[in-house]
Amino acid sequence: MIRDRVLGRQGTTAAAREANKMFRKAEAAPSEHAKADKAFQANRERLKAERLARESKNPVKPTTEPAR
Repeated sequence: MIRDRVLGRQGTTAAAREANKMFRKAEAAPSEHAKADKAFQANRERLKAERLARESKNPVKPTTEPAR
């Protein structure tokens, strides 16, 4: 602020700051790859939850093979 006065610069007004808000970068839209990855992760989590629920009803018993 003091440096601005020394160099002869004017501070931004409220109207100028409000106008500059329009030029800020908006959040980028997700790419096709990001959308597909998000859908894949959601589907993987859903299938994992279904598998865990199914296994809790009928626990999978490990098969033991006779030692040779």
